[in-house]
Amino acid sequence: KFTLDWAEDKDNQDVHFTFPFTFRELNVFEDFQVIFIFDGLDEWRLPLDFHQTEILTDVTESTSVDVLLINLIRGKLLPSAHLWITTRPAAANQIPADCVDIVTEVRGFTDPQKEEYFRRRFREEEEASRILSHIKTSRSLHIMCHIPVFCWITATVLEKVLKSREGGELPKTLTQMYIHHLVVQAKVKMVKYGGGAATDPHWSPESREMIESLGKLAFDQLQKENLIFYEPDLTECGIDLKAASMYSGMFTQIFREESDLYQNIVFCFIHLSLQEFLAALHVHQIFINSGINLLDEQQQPSRWSNLLKQKPKLHLLHQRAVDEALKSPKGHLDLFLRFLLGLSLETNQSLLRGLLTQTGSSSQSNQETVQYIKKKLSEGLSAERSINLLHCLNELNDGSLVEQIQQSLRSGRLSTDELSPAQWSALVFILLSSEEVLKEFDLKKYFASEEALLRLLPVVKASNKALYVPHELIWRTIFHCCFFFRLSCCGLSERSCGALSSVLSSQSSSLTHLDLSNNDLQDSGVKRLSLGLESPHCKLEALSLSGCLVSEEGCASLVSAVRSKSSHLRELDLSYNHPGASGVKLLSAAVEDPHCKLETLRYGHTTGSLDSYEYFVSGFVRELGQCRIGNSDNVLVCDKYKPLFKTTKFLTSLF
Repeated sequence: KFTLDWAEDKDNQDVHFTFPFTFRELNVFEDFQVIFIFDGLDEWRLPLDFHQTEILTDVTESTSVDVLLINLIRGKLLPSAHLWITTRPAAANQIPADCVDIVTEVRGFTDPQKEEYFRRRFREEEEASRILSHIKTSRSLHIMCHIPVFCWITATVLEKVLKSREGGELPKTLTQMYIHHLVVQAKVKMVKYGGGAATDPHWSPESREMIESLGKLAFDQLQKENLIFYEPDLTECGIDLKAASMYSGMFTQIFREESDLYQNIVFCFIHLSLQEFLAALHVHQIFINSGINLLDEQQQPSRWSNLLKQKPKLHLLHQRAVDEALKSPKGHLDLFLRFLLGLSLETNQSLLRGLLTQTGSSSQSNQETVQYIKKKLSEGLSAERSINLLHCLNELNDGSLVEQIQQSLRSGRLSTDELSPAQWSALVFILLSSEEVLKEFDLKKYFASEEALLRLLPVVKASNKALYVPHELIWRTIFHCCFFFRLSCCGLSERSCGALSSVLSSQSSSLTHLDLSNNDLQDSGVKRLSLGLESPHCKLEALSLSGCLVSEEGCASLVSAVRSKSSHLRELDLSYNHPGASGVKLLSAAVEDPHCKLETLRYGHTTGSLDSYEYFVSGFVRELGQCRIGNSDNVLVCDKYKPLFKTTKFLTSLF
């Protein structure tokens, strides 16, 4: 009765949580693993100070939520419990790396799933093929379609555009897609709720007022990093609850009404990207209509502008928006910035004719924004920030920086010694967004430095193969090589191994072949690399460490990796190293482990003794040619093991 009254809000409302237990259940309780799931770190409002926050180990001690959270993450409080924290990538760096054991990534639709979605959505083959072809030609749209809700938005928009503007130009950028979505929903509202015809103007005074109110709400709450809104938030924007319910009923594909944990009525946009778009539209409208820059602290047009009747400079708004987006530690203004810049194009403003009472843009103003973004790119930003700024240039229809690098790639004249930080960013952007370049790009031809590899880690993470092997014809026969990322002889060290290890352990990594031959990795580098190999998310199937100064200590680290239950490693090349007799024995014993999946193990041209090779097991490839154990012994070994090699799966020319 107590619990029922509490659940039905009839009584006991001072209680927030109820944990019912029966003594019958308690009798059989032993050890239980507990997991805490914290959803949406990017929406957390309080700072996470891991350096100054007090250490808390007593579960009975009362404290603030941020102190509890930090100590749970540290493992000081309930150290045996598991924590799973979800967040947008930009906010993940708030948690120290040493507090994280595993990083997973929700990737949404894969490319085949995207195609499946659109082919199911559009039953007519010709229509589905045209839409898929269009999406693939616009890499920004194709990338965004990994988000299921964006697939739905894209399908809704393209279906309407194809029907109403047969043969017309389809939206190519993110801003154009969301403008069309807004127009489509306004037209649906006009026909369904306003009693109008499909040919009637869809921006009635009521619709304009509705979008303006939703835009103000979107921007105000985006600044506070809120995704859920309550009655006071709506009232502050001039929206009463009755109107809000009407909005959620009429604009069901933009705004919706829900109930929270305590059965309070709450409101939200159907996706954060729609909130970001409406927020950008609101900021743009206010600036064009009144000259007020909502991103500026004073939020008033300058006195001189008023006196001289000067038109406000749009590029000043854009520059402020770029600065604010770059300052955000969580990246919560990244999409907002892309939309705001996209709205400055006259072609996009013309799509909103009737909603925008004034237009304001010029090629000169946009060019100043482009130059400002290029200046920021030259300052050596992080890969994530640089890539978003390049997406911003795309929204402004400026591809000059990317085209410059593409021309150098096509001509084969690209020299990384001469690349500026902005050009490095453009190169990463091209490699991540162009399937054609990814298939044919030869890293070793252009990059022979550790710095180059570290700059291109986002590309390595997205690649299927990162290799360069001397037996290239053999490898091409065995594996279908859709992408070569050549890393041999690139002057790599232990530092690179740490970075590559993080890539291998990432759930989003698809890397299956990695060649690090002829680099100064040494045992310390192999040890760091092995940490990534042991990750359950590592998909690596072939690894070449030929000529990397690996000794017995490095072999011991590799043994742990190849014995891992989750290991996919089938090919390992340790030729031209110094494992010694003990290192060879360790590896040879490891291949007998039932969890070891190695099919090919190479350690030819290595230092070792004759006895160490007694550990070879049939069914594996072993390169013994020219082992440093003396000519007579070498002949003896070859003669002794020739019958064995006749039964192996694969044999290179050894004798």
